[in-house]
Amino acid sequence: MKRDFSLLSGRQFDLLVCGGGIYGAWVAYDATLRGLRVAIIDQGDWAGATSSASSKLIHGGLRYLETYDFKLVSKALAERRRLLEVAPHRVWPLRFGVPVYADSRIGRIQLKAGLSLYDFLAWLSGTGRAGKDMTHRYFSRKAFAKRFPFLKVAGLKGGFSYGDAQTDDARLVLELVAGAMEAGAVCVNYCRVTGYAESGGQASGALLQDMLDHSSAQVFARQIVNTSGHWAAASGPGRKWCRLSKGTHLVMPALPTQEALLLTAKSDGRVFFAIPWYGKTLLGTTDTDYRGDPDYVAVDAAEVAYLLAEANRYLDNSWSEQDIVGSYAGLRVMKRNDAASPSAVSRDWELKTASNGVHYSIGGKITSAREDAANIVNTVCAQLGVDVPCQTMLRRFPWTPEQNYIDWSAETAVQAGKLGIGRESAEWLARRHGKRTEEVLRMVEHDAELAERIMPDLPFIYADLLYSAGNEMAIHLHDLLRRRMPLLILAKLTENDLDRIATAIAPVMDWDQASIKREVESCLQR
Repeated sequence: MKRDFSLLSGRQFDLLVCGGGIYGAWVAYDATLRGLRVAIIDQGDWAGATSSASSKLIHGGLRYLETYDFKLVSKALAERRRLLEVAPHRVWPLRFGVPVYADSRIGRIQLKAGLSLYDFLAWLSGTGRAGKDMTHRYFSRKAFAKRFPFLKVAGLKGGFSYGDAQTDDARLVLELVAGAMEAGAVCVNYCRVTGYAESGGQASGALLQDMLDHSSAQVFARQIVNTSGHWAAASGPGRKWCRLSKGTHLVMPALPTQEALLLTAKSDGRVFFAIPWYGKTLLGTTDTDYRGDPDYVAVDAAEVAYLLAEANRYLDNSWSEQDIVGSYAGLRVMKRNDAASPSAVSRDWELKTASNGVHYSIGGKITSAREDAANIVNTVCAQLGVDVPCQTMLRRFPWTPEQNYIDWSAETAVQAGKLGIGRESAEWLARRHGKRTEEVLRMVEHDAELAERIMPDLPFIYADLLYSAGNEMAIHLHDLLRRRMPLLILAKLTENDLDRIATAIAPVMDWDQASIKREVESCLQR
């Protein structure tokens, strides 16, 4: 993936996609596969906002059954099944434990009914073909306490487990952008729309600015789709269509389990998660209305206190602020609704079209973004008079290995082990890069020191770092360390750590000492 702003100047496209999050990436990928001439841009980095600030889950949304949103859950479960099948390196199964205490808001019988319905909807979507490990099970008090020995046992009556799936959200977006580029799309990050060009009251193109050298260009486009998320919601027609909700996650030390937990906050009855991810635990999320500046979304003290307090109601050994490894916050865009709490607002999606013909993607979830994007491209194709069906429903991801994934990953682990790469690092390498893992391993064959971990308690190795820096359109150090390889939230990096990492990739990024210093300072300020 190589960035080239000059490929935009003066070009005529069928479709210009403004916003490089999960919705923009799926739209660009699908439209390009249908034969449209496509450009996708983002004013920052790919997945630079909400699409790298999720709970990293591909799930049906068990909690939406409480609000009888069966259509949304069924849709998401069908997409979960497809993604598990076509992208096993990118989306993998994850089981969740749900404890039942004497004072739980939802008791055993009600929870059993909900999980049975969840399994039934999954079966209707075809998930049964993905394996029996997705269905729910009940455990006695003793068995559940043994399965999750770090939970408080006072008042524990038993618990359930059920199956969903997990991903690395930023790399999911990156792979789709890479796929769109490989199929012929022009993909440019750090490129901002400064205005739309119009003809007869209809948008016919856009004025663009290169955020790196501040040069400008004009592109012509027969159709324009705005998938910029909360930026679209904060200005123009998006203000009357959208409602913003802020979600915060904390990165905590690892818990002694490979399973996640679905928990209910005692203070307000909201659902939150404790999820294993890259050897740490994601704790979140909050859900509060947001009316601030969309460019400055930060974690605040009240959110930290809320998450720690609610988690500690369940943990035998309490967490404190000193245990926090990292944190992040993002904004969800939802359809405007008069509900008092953002948690009561549907996460479903819709497409709006402004008076000048620009289409706006509103709401949605990372799990169901593929289907929603297909509907966006259907609308674009109808406007263009193009009759080509969706190309992404059963298509393997760009980096999906050709052979059976279980066999391939086992062979890859053996090959990596011979090169001195540990089992955990090899597993994550395969998930992060799919079939391109072979290229990373070849780097280690030429330089054995690249098998070393960057940080001793995290599975990332130097070969991965250098490969990502050279092949994934990272512009700044924080692009690389937040989205290509999320070290900024998974470790408490010191200035010396950042300087060491920046120096290691400087030859690939063509950075001099002044550039290294500037990039390190930028990361320290975030």
